[in-house]
Amino acid sequence: MSEQETTPTQRKQAPGDKPTGIKLVAPARPNERAGEIRFVEMPREKTPRLDVLVLNPPSPDGDLFLRDIARVGRRTRDGIIWPQTALAQIGAVVKEAGYTVEVIDAIGLMMDWKSFEKYMWEKKPRYMIIHATAPTLTNDMRTTFIGKAVGTITMAIGTHVTPMTRETLEAYPTLDIVVRGEPELTIVDVIRTIDRVVQQEHADETVPVGNPDLTAPWRKLPFPDASYLTTRGRFLGVHPKIIAKALRETLGVGYRDEHGEVQINPDRPFIEDLDTLPIPLHDQLPWQRYKVPIVGGPYTFVLTSRGCPAGCRYCIKHVTYQSSVRHRSPHHVLQEMIMLKEMGMHHIHFEADLFTVKKEFVYDLCNTIIKEGIKLRWSCNSRVDFVDEDELRLMRKAGCFMIAWGLESGSEEVLKRARKGTTVKRIEETIAASHRAGIMNWGYFIIGLPGETVETIQQTIALSKRLPLDIALFHIATPYPGTPFYYEAVANGWIRMNQWEDYDMYSHTVLNYPHLSSADLEYWAKRAAREWSLRPRPIMTFLKGAANPETWGQLWQIGVNHLKWIGGSLRNEGLRRLSGSGTM
Repeated sequence: MSEQETTPTQRKQAPGDKPTGIKLVAPARPNERAGEIRFVEMPREKTPRLDVLVLNPPSPDGDLFLRDIARVGRRTRDGIIWPQTALAQIGAVVKEAGYTVEVIDAIGLMMDWKSFEKYMWEKKPRYMIIHATAPTLTNDMRTTFIGKAVGTITMAIGTHVTPMTRETLEAYPTLDIVVRGEPELTIVDVIRTIDRVVQQEHADETVPVGNPDLTAPWRKLPFPDASYLTTRGRFLGVHPKIIAKALRETLGVGYRDEHGEVQINPDRPFIEDLDTLPIPLHDQLPWQRYKVPIVGGPYTFVLTSRGCPAGCRYCIKHVTYQSSVRHRSPHHVLQEMIMLKEMGMHHIHFEADLFTVKKEFVYDLCNTIIKEGIKLRWSCNSRVDFVDEDELRLMRKAGCFMIAWGLESGSEEVLKRARKGTTVKRIEETIAASHRAGIMNWGYFIIGLPGETVETIQQTIALSKRLPLDIALFHIATPYPGTPFYYEAVANGWIRMNQWEDYDMYSHTVLNYPHLSSADLEYWAKRAAREWSLRPRPIMTFLKGAANPETWGQLWQIGVNHLKWIGGSLRNEGLRRLSGSGTM
């Protein structure tokens, strides 16, 4: 064998050589070296881009999550798919401003992540507005990563990112903008401002992706004609410095400046006249899938007002629409109801921070519904101290079949400390009056508010069993950022968490009091639900709903989920007593 034919294993290995068993090949183009390789952009079909996507992101795990821009997010065991009317409202405002827009409720559509990615590559929206919540935060921000891959400017709205603007932007670099508080006008202002600055500055910042010669001088192209934009041939989308320059004077936003530092601008004043808002794009929502378990469907939300004058320390209204109350006119509400009826809607829920906050409005709306003969069953929320028996009778006559009540506690001490502004006696009187009026009662209770003890929890359970309630839900207290409760909990060291996803009031809590641990609160929430639900009246309500062909399958699944959840308290009670742990 000649020297030229010597195999690699026969050669003497020098220090630093690669393993002798690996064959080394020369580069295909030896003349290309680092810094000399030309940037090559994959050709793309230049189809018109969607201007704006308004998105309720896909579920983290396929389970149902509730999101609303004026509420907190949570996982749900009750099978309710939350109507995304607030997103449809944003869509209507954006459309009225002259932009193409699509509203996607990925939860309602059961859209998984693979389908969402396919959608994004097909539509390539220029702007994307997502609703982000604490229990789903990392999941929700995944949409921004996909958005940046297709050149989308990403925005987030909601009750978590509003008080945690800086923290969110610093943690998630693919999120461009946080829209704080009331979002509609701010979103339109952001889009118009960025578009204007891009048109003014594109000459030295951008070229269209797919340019056959990316080494050519930058070309001046009008922004609407440039389907895709890149910065120096390497950045798909609008450059962050352009976004920063555009948003310097924009109210109601958080963003990064030219140096990458988070800036938070002053908030935008609230919309004074809600009648100036167009009717939401209900037809873009999967409204046929929105159902209430004991009622059937379809149903959706109709906004009546924003703001609440009450001072409950735990309420997220401190973050959203606060204390100034603004109403739509009854006529404007009626227009939306007529449209929904023509679409095929059977039930609606009047969405408000407090529906009965203004007696004159309630009377005018109910009388208008009766006069016009609108045959829609509807529900609403209320406080026990903002309604009387005559008002309840009129509401029932106008089609009200159910009221959701924030009852919270059976302890006078806990109610007072939470600044609930009512008493146990008033709770009993009002719920009884609603029952006499023929209205179903849905009671919400909170286990673990400041001042809670085992004794006060037992008082709450006893109250729930005395009241003529058709449904009762027992949430675990959650100190959401931006509320007075949150600042009190932080000051006292009551919060125990590893990530924002721990903020899920439906199954567990981040609270950890010295005298009531997180495990104690979770146990008592399950025990309260068990003691209330495993009684003749709630069981009969469940069975009546299960007899309805529209809801029986959903209700049985809810029943199974509920039994699995409260079953934890049955199994754990004996163990806790044997170990001597807890506070029982």
